[in-house]
Amino acid sequence: MQAAVFNETHQPLTIETRENRSPASGEVVVEIRAAGLNRRDYWITQGLYPDIRCPVVLGSDGAGVVSQLGENVDPDWLGREVVLTPSLGWGPNPEAQGPDFNILGMPRDGTFATEITISAMQLHAKPSHLTFEQAAALPLAGLTAYRALFTQGGAAEGQRILITGAGGGVATFAILFAKVIGAETLVTSSSSLKIDRAKQLGARVGYNYKDADWTEQLQSDGGPVDLVIDGAGGAGLNQLLDILKPGGHLVSYGSTTGPVPKLDIFKIFWKQLHIIGCTMGSPDDFNKMLGLVNDHQITPVIDQTFDLADVNDALATLAGGEHFGNVVLLNL
Repeated sequence: MQAAVFNETHQPLTIETRENRSPASGEVVVEIRAAGLNRRDYWITQGLYPDIRCPVVLGSDGAGVVSQLGENVDPDWLGREVVLTPSLGWGPNPEAQGPDFNILGMPRDGTFATEITISAMQLHAKPSHLTFEQAAALPLAGLTAYRALFTQGGAAEGQRILITGAGGGVATFAILFAKVIGAETLVTSSSSLKIDRAKQLGARVGYNYKDADWTEQLQSDGGPVDLVIDGAGGAGLNQLLDILKPGGHLVSYGSTTGPVPKLDIFKIFWKQLHIIGCTMGSPDDFNKMLGLVNDHQITPVIDQTFDLADVNDALATLAGGEHFGNVVLLNL
């Protein structure tokens, strides 16, 4: 088998030949046909992720075909097209992950390889309307978007929902999901091209967050919002508190722009706001996310595809931040 291996921070991944996989009891081998990239993969290579361990095969998202079964695995899985759940060891509490929680692709070898061994509990039937590359883009970002919108945010038909950072993987899925439930979707970005793409996917309007008056523009264009889905954090968080309705919800799933330098607590208690954290999602969230995708025939947005040998070019594309939607490795 071939694998893209992370051996050292600030160094390219290396393509290595390894022994073919063999499943233990309760495990299967999946021939990976496509693997999705996430910002997490890039952050690990830059040393910007906790508890970094190497060498390890990166990659949290994958879709492929089950090629081998270990003992105590349902024989019906053999030969099936599957998508993998990247959320490992969530635990029994649906409210939050337990102490054994981890994400596929570190510390356990991930999907940037031609094969992977994984627990049969992590397998789900690939949505039949999706190609392998589309299915591979779905797991981590789709799961995070689903939990942020519905489990944590309580998104519902008719709500005004602001999704920050149009173009990112989670934001793109959040736009698609919000559209199919009949929410009014608004987005932010610093790119007019990304705002236009978001509108094509179903966003009603977009705002350039570099404009000093973007929050005033939003308020004059329909008033405050019910729910904000944010992965940026940073200094702009207080502006998001401004545009929420009293009793509104803000769900944070990341902090790509860093910590909030000075949080205005007054806005939170005076407006009785709900500030809610979100990390990945539970097995139940993943099942419900796949149900939404299947019921509404939702198709992930693919920006670019790369061969496994060009994995470092794919990571550079993520680092550049110009992509819209997901970046995927193909022909594994």
